[in-house]
Amino acid sequence: MTASSYPDNRGRWGADDELGTLNLIDDAARARAAEEVRVGRSVSLALPVEPASMLGGPFAPPSPPSPPVQQALLYTGTPPMGMSEVLVVTPHHPALTHIDAVAHMPIDGTVYPGRSLTDAVTSGGVPHGSTTAFAAGIVTRGILLDLAPGDRLRSAHPITSADLAAAAERSGVEVLPGDAVVVRSGWGFSWDAEAQAPGMTVDAVSWMHDRGVSLYGGDVSDSFPPSDPAMPMPMHMVGLARLGMPLIDSVATEELAETCAELGRHAFLLSVAPPRLHGLTGVPVNPQAIF
Repeated sequence: MTASSYPDNRGRWGADDELGTLNLIDDAARARAAEEVRVGRSVSLALPVEPASMLGGPFAPPSPPSPPVQQALLYTGTPPMGMSEVLVVTPHHPALTHIDAVAHMPIDGTVYPGRSLTDAVTSGGVPHGSTTAFAAGIVTRGILLDLAPGDRLRSAHPITSADLAAAAERSGVEVLPGDAVVVRSGWGFSWDAEAQAPGMTVDAVSWMHDRGVSLYGGDVSDSFPPSDPAMPMPMHMVGLARLGMPLIDSVATEELAETCAELGRHAFLLSVAPPRLHGLTGVPVNPQAIF
């Protein structure tokens, strides 16, 4: 597949667009999501994080496993009248559930939808394609695509459209424009370099594009080493940079899969409400699946 044949939304919603595929979430998509709330059950899709102490300095050692969040406690008054802290957060850390803004991944010197990288990302912040686009929060229907129910995919498995289509058929739910997909591969984050996780292919990203997926979340994304050297990071270089599809990386999927199996359905209201921190390329998030 050549670069010109990759799916692409650049220009679809105008030269200044920052929402990307979130434009597909209309009132009908949100109403469809609301219809999935029947029993009031809520499941968090975020990985738990224990902040590490910043004793010895404000930065973690560069070698893994480095902590995604570091904490320095502050005391007010003597004796202490109250306590606070300073946090050093690495938003794109693989052990931290976070959402990528479109400016996170440039291609050919531009970020979605073709804005010059030098204009989009400056020394003073990120004026285009940043987390500002998430300020209103995201509410839409989510669909769990479980690629290996009760198990996990084999190591280094290249995930294709056939894998996603089979999971969608098992779910019994048709993926419609504006829906979000949450993909379970059975692999969680690990520092084990000997066990290579599965990874998405351009074919899988094209499947999402064809169905109008508005938002991706999963316990698997791009793989290293890549499944396709010609396109080493299809979720980021095609899904995010060309389609403008925000990515929720490092999603906790096991409790979600168990709940879907228990309730006998794979669709739910997905609520994503990041902190309103503007001008960043990514931010931690605690997505909620509500049944």
